[in-house]
Amino acid sequence: MTDIPAVSKRTFNTTMNKSGNESLGYWEVTAIGIGGMVGGGIFAVLGLTVDLTHGGAPVAFLIAGIVALVTSYSYARLSVAFPSQGGTVAFLDRAFGPGLLTGSMNILLWISYIVMLSLYAYAFGSYGASLFPPASQVLWKHILITGSVVGITGLNLLSAKLIGEAEDWIVVIKLAILLFFVAVGIWGIDTTRLEPSTWAAPLNLVTGGMIIFLAYEGFELIANTAQDVRDAHKTLPRAYYSSVGFVILLYIFVAIVTVGTLPVARIVNARDYALAEAARPFLGQSGFLLIAIAAMLSTASAINATVYGAARLSYVIAKDGELPDTLERKVWGTPIEGLLITSGLTLLIANLVDLSNLSMMGSAGFLLIFAAVNAANVVLSNETRSKRWLSLIGVVLCLSALASLLWQTAMSKPAHLWILFIMVAVSFFIEITFRLVSKRTINLSKDHKQHTA
Repeated sequence: MTDIPAVSKRTFNTTMNKSGNESLGYWEVTAIGIGGMVGGGIFAVLGLTVDLTHGGAPVAFLIAGIVALVTSYSYARLSVAFPSQGGTVAFLDRAFGPGLLTGSMNILLWISYIVMLSLYAYAFGSYGASLFPPASQVLWKHILITGSVVGITGLNLLSAKLIGEAEDWIVVIKLAILLFFVAVGIWGIDTTRLEPSTWAAPLNLVTGGMIIFLAYEGFELIANTAQDVRDAHKTLPRAYYSSVGFVILLYIFVAIVTVGTLPVARIVNARDYALAEAARPFLGQSGFLLIAIAAMLSTASAINATVYGAARLSYVIAKDGELPDTLERKVWGTPIEGLLITSGLTLLIANLVDLSNLSMMGSAGFLLIFAAVNAANVVLSNETRSKRWLSLIGVVLCLSALASLLWQTAMSKPAHLWILFIMVAVSFFIEITFRLVSKRTINLSKDHKQHTA
């Protein structure tokens, strides 16, 4: 799953095997949420956001953050009421039953993680290639994309612990570098570049926010730790809201410094590695190198965590009877078939699909899924003791945001819509085909059963 810090990987692994042996407090759970969001996304999509919104980039991040914050309410209430290793998968099964729609949405979640993984690999390759001469950057980008996925998959096959233990430090380092970037850069910004007259049209602001929505989706990782949280009914909501609120402020300030430091044309020209380019005016070439290395470190961590998490997700879905049972098999404690399929698809997508398409696919997929989770909390509001109207607002916000993203894409690059439609269609095709061919009974896993009975 997105950039999972080491504590959450250990927790995920624990809940897969012997839930309840770890006890997480407020700070640990909040760190999981922040680490999940502040991963490769901000490094990958900042330049794309500025390209769409110009001086209004901070507003776009705020809009996307509001959608995430409202959705975190549904996640918080569902996590407290139905703590489960399955997180999103378990919530949808609980609310709508293990039918065709739910199975297809769960597979869409897996595909969305593959898209996220492709985005991180693309960002790793782009930042790494920026360190080479311009004439060879395209070649190096593809070499680094391929090398990052193959190398980290190999490490996961040998032992996820080889790099998993370093991820706590990676989270701290990347946060420190981003905060340093903001603290130093804020003093030299040109505020005229942020005035409303420099903003793109309102629809573009919304679309810009939604195309980078994937930079926020990592807060849902908290749901996978719910069984291991102390005083969960208080800790989980506080952790969700604190982590999302902190990241909203961080992203807004990163966008302010970036747009206030560089002309939009320069940001767009370097949009694949915009954050590193934005550091150059006030930190020089050493600043460019610092951010580029931080981006590679962060996206490598995100690739590792997402490979690990997506393979585990395929295991959970297969265990519930919604994917072939071959994905339940483990080698050295790892669901190896899911790992290899995830990595193979990532290599194809990351090398063949461009950044804007990856962002649109990832954001649209998670907006659909988050709309479904908000709807699940509406259905289960009596059991979760929720304010139904707030989750209804979440449904409306997610679907409206998705509509604006699709409308803008249809107006500017209509051919790109086919990729999203194919992504959704493949989810339904896999589920329908699997049901027809295997005739396998849908079995809610033991963990699901005890929380959905």
